[in-house]
Amino acid sequence: MDQFAQAIIQKRLETAAKALRANRMDAEILSGPQELLEKLRQLLPPKAVICSGGSMTLKETGVNDLLASGEYDFYYRGRTDENGEPIDVFRKAFSADWYFSSSNAITLNGELYNVDGNANRVAALTFGPEHVVIIAGANKIVPDLEAARQRVRTIAAPANCLRLGIQNGCHQTGHCIDCKAPGHICCTTVIHSFQRIPGRIKVFLLPQEFGY
Repeated sequence: MDQFAQAIIQKRLETAAKALRANRMDAEILSGPQELLEKLRQLLPPKAVICSGGSMTLKETGVNDLLASGEYDFYYRGRTDENGEPIDVFRKAFSADWYFSSSNAITLNGELYNVDGNANRVAALTFGPEHVVIIAGANKIVPDLEAARQRVRTIAAPANCLRLGIQNGCHQTGHCIDCKAPGHICCTTVIHSFQRIPGRIKVFLLPQEFGY
């Protein structure tokens, strides 16, 4: 990508970050995954209880590896207790110190737009964990809520169905067809705008593309 295209991306990130701050979310633009991981090491206290939503962005940026490093009490999907029994990490998220996720889309008006199947992710983003960290690449920035909706219908939902092996309509067509399949993943839509608790949601924006 040349310097002019990169400059445009930077301007979009700056606009989104300013709007997020106006909505009382902390927002910071970082140079890439390396700076992000350094920032998180400074931010997270040792042994903090951390949960996360399923996210390709967290995987691709190395955040999942950091959280699973042993420095933190990380409740990942598939974690078991001392007897080998599965832990309900979805419910554990509500009492966690920190919750990590990406966002399906972030508007230039400072809104987080997310669509879930189980709704565990959007529920935790909304209430429960003391701190919420959102990590998003420049590909998640969209002009407005309608563009966010279309992004989910044409990119995020079809890609996630393919990744998870879910045989929904968009698995075949590459775009949402408003299916009523048993594995429907677009059950609950949540928009986060102005926040009552300043700084509870912290958004780190990256100029590269990550996730869906």
